[in-house]
Amino acid sequence: MATLTAPAQWNTKAAVKSKSNNLISKWTAFMESQSGNKTLWFLVSLVVQGVFFLPVPAVLIYYFDAPVLVLAVTLTLFFANIIAGMGGAGIRTLLRLFAASIIIHTLMVLVCIV
Repeated sequence: MATLTAPAQWNTKAAVKSKSNNLISKWTAFMESQSGNKTLWFLVSLVVQGVFFLPVPAVLIYYFDAPVLVLAVTLTLFFANIIAGMGGAGIRTLLRLFAASIIIHTLMVLVCIV
C-alpha cells in the first residue's frame, strides 16, 4: 500500500501590506483578500439587492410620494450589478458596485423619508 511521503503544500497568499492605516487602504486590502470569493460576493449582492433594495421604490413612491427617479436609480444599480457579475468584472468592481448600491439606497431612503 502506497502512502504519501511528501509534505502537504498549502496554497497561501501573502498578506497585503499597507503602508498607511487609513480607511481606504483597509478597504483596498479587504477587496484584494476577497479575490477568491468573487462568485460569493456576486450572489450576496444579488440576494441583498433583490430582497432589500428592489422593494424600496415601491415603498418610497407609494407611501412617501417619492419621484419615479427612485425606481430608475434602483433598477440601474441592480442591472449594473448583474451585468458586472455575469460579465466577469473583477472583485474590486463588484465590491465597489455593491458598496455604492448600499450607500445610494441609504441616501435615497433618508432623503425621501426625512
